Amino acid sequence: MYAFRRSVTAPNWILPASTIGIFVVCNAAFAAEGPKVAAPSEALFLVQIVLFVVIGRLLGEAMVRIGQPSIMGQIIGGIVLGPSVLGALWPDAQAQIFPPSIGQKSMTDAVAQLGVLFLLLLAGMETDLGLALRLRRAAAGVSLAGIVLPFALGFTLGELLPSSLLPDPQARLVTSLFLGTALSISSVKIVASVVREMDFMRRNIGQLIVASAIIDDTVGWVIIAVTFGLAENGTVDLVTLARSIFGTLAFMAFSFTIGRRIVFEIIRWTNDRFRSDLPVLSAIIAIMGGMAIITNLIGVHTVLGAFVAGILVGQSPILTRQIDVQLRALTTALFMPVFFGLTGLQTDLSVLRDPQILLLAIGLILIASVGKFGGAFAGAKFGGFSNSEAIALGCGMNARGSTEVIVASIGLSVGVLDQRLFSVIVAMAVVTTMAMPPTLRWALARLPMREEERGRLEQEQFEEKSYLSKFERILLAIDLSASSDFAGHIAAHFAAVRKMPVTVLNVVGDDNTASHTRGDTTKSQSMQARTEAAAERVRSTADQTIAATADTGEIGGGDVHINTRLKDADLSKVLGDGSEKGHDLLFIGVEPTADPHGGFDERVCLMTSAFKGTTAIVSSRGRRPEADKNVRILVPISGTERSVRAAEFGFLIAKATGCAIAVLYIRDPQQTSSLPRVSDASNAHLTAFRRIDEIAGHYGVKVQKIVQDGASPELSILRHARKGRYDLIVLGVSRRAGDRLSYGNIADTLLEAADRSFIFIETE
Repeated sequence: MYAFRRSVTAPNWILPASTIGIFVVCNAAFAAEGPKVAAPSEALFLVQIVLFVVIGRLLGEAMVRIGQPSIMGQIIGGIVLGPSVLGALWPDAQAQIFPPSIGQKSMTDAVAQLGVLFLLLLAGMETDLGLALRLRRAAAGVSLAGIVLPFALGFTLGELLPSSLLPDPQARLVTSLFLGTALSISSVKIVASVVREMDFMRRNIGQLIVASAIIDDTVGWVIIAVTFGLAENGTVDLVTLARSIFGTLAFMAFSFTIGRRIVFEIIRWTNDRFRSDLPVLSAIIAIMGGMAIITNLIGVHTVLGAFVAGILVGQSPILTRQIDVQLRALTTALFMPVFFGLTGLQTDLSVLRDPQILLLAIGLILIASVGKFGGAFAGAKFGGFSNSEAIALGCGMNARGSTEVIVASIGLSVGVLDQRLFSVIVAMAVVTTMAMPPTLRWALARLPMREEERGRLEQEQFEEKSYLSKFERILLAIDLSASSDFAGHIAAHFAAVRKMPVTVLNVVGDDNTASHTRGDTTKSQSMQARTEAAAERVRSTADQTIAATADTGEIGGGDVHINTRLKDADLSKVLGDGSEKGHDLLFIGVEPTADPHGGFDERVCLMTSAFKGTTAIVSSRGRRPEADKNVRILVPISGTERSVRAAEFGFLIAKATGCAIAVLYIRDPQQTSSLPRVSDASNAHLTAFRRIDEIAGHYGVKVQKIVQDGASPELSILRHARKGRYDLIVLGVSRRAGDRLSYGNIADTLLEAADRSFIFIETE
């Protein structure tokens, strides 16, 4: 036991001891080199990076444990390494590790500047524009009022400051604009993290706080971009100002229309065509860099381009969780500690010894807090919110954090802020950000939950555990048969309801396109045209589904993303590549489905074994109603999780088409009579039906529930399907062990004997 305790507590002293060791080693090594350190040193650069990462991680962890954002620890870590702490306690070591030489500083500055772009890219990816649009009226009122009041107060403060506190009295206007901007913008990253931590992200007030912060951030970066353009010129030139403003508006308009589609296509094309590791990550970095360069060319700061790039990338329908995690990991582990650490390093709190500067810092904190709280509170009250809701909004918007630090860094880099004003703004950002979590927790804890809100939260909780919510991208395998058309129809409904991109794969083709003759080329072009036509039918069906439900508001609008691919290699390889490219749901619509000698056709067997995700086999049989709403769906269930998931699959189709759907629970009389508690067995279907009702309620579908006794489930299903004139049977299945594909007796019987269409969906 004693040894165990030692092993648990050891990390508490190992990491601080390691940090002190780095200080000692660095001080000894670079003191020995003496004048040589004047030249840029790669070893010293690595030491600085390691210090920022290690100390930022340690103090960030400490901040998280006391309920504060981790970036506060990274900023404080930089302050500890800077002149405020290490410089005061051990000036020689501080000067040796962080020498003032321009060449050495430029190395860490380059990493920090790249870090700013990655931070803004990440902030954009976390921006939920759909949320901001849904709450645009209320959020815009809160956000704009919360920007205008503190901006006016900050601008006024800048105009009233003594000239002795300005780095350049001739550029007072630009300094005032920077002060107003620094006081007025909330940090959406910190706001969202605190709201999420308190489990208020889906509450009405939590969504409104985050939506307001999103608008705050977006408007703020436009203001920063324009202000930066003014700062670079030093004076207000109307031509430069007009170019910055109209250039920014044109850039935003292009980005969210044509540019949005371009970004989507770049990501999709890169994901689908490249074979090397992490091609999408490279594409995202290239998109970010390109848009940052464009904003620089129109005279505004590169941060706007990175932020807008992040928004567009975050909206891309083809962005796997793996890529998202890798990008966040790179930014969080390296760029954030370096940037915020360097910001803290540049902050000299010793300037607060000057009573005038200390008074300015206190005044700035008060003005920032009162202005932001008052503006957001007033905006909420004008929007018709209660006092408790308005207080929560005011508390939630009073967090600066990373945003103000970036603003201050930009101001320092262009010379409109000096070391004193920079340190004061960073101190203000740290204080207001650390005050925000406890005040917001206090305010949110006082808010009761409304009935409408409770119902919506229940719906969202269901969505989190929904079987269909785990799928991101559909691969539709077709051979241009009737089953292909039917499978395309089903895939289109998923594209409309779940917003899932669809790749239409024509499995008819040559395994090697490199050796085409002229006739083969003509055939390939014809096949491509037919595949494009099939894809267009999928798109048309999805558009019709969206249009048909637009009035009810059940399915939101948006682009339907459909692309095509021909079988240009061995089918197993093509399907394996599809799995690697993010396709996780395969619709197989080929004929024949069944082998004449029994079981599934060999091609179907090959496709299910080659694809690494979930497979749905679609077979078109019997009559096809002219209209989707005339279709009748039958879902056999047994109370197992597999059958319940299949019911959700059927409910999605019913939601998209408005057709009738029924679930059939089949009881085995022999099994029921053999159980000791017959009443429990005979009522087992009620438990299954309660789960069915929950899923049907989520999808807004009316469902008919049927109980039937029968010793042979497969025959009971066929008998009831014919008697009830059902057109489609949806069955949840799981693969059986063996060399040949089999889903069990029920599925095998339906495969051989069904005279109507069916879908076998793998739900295990």
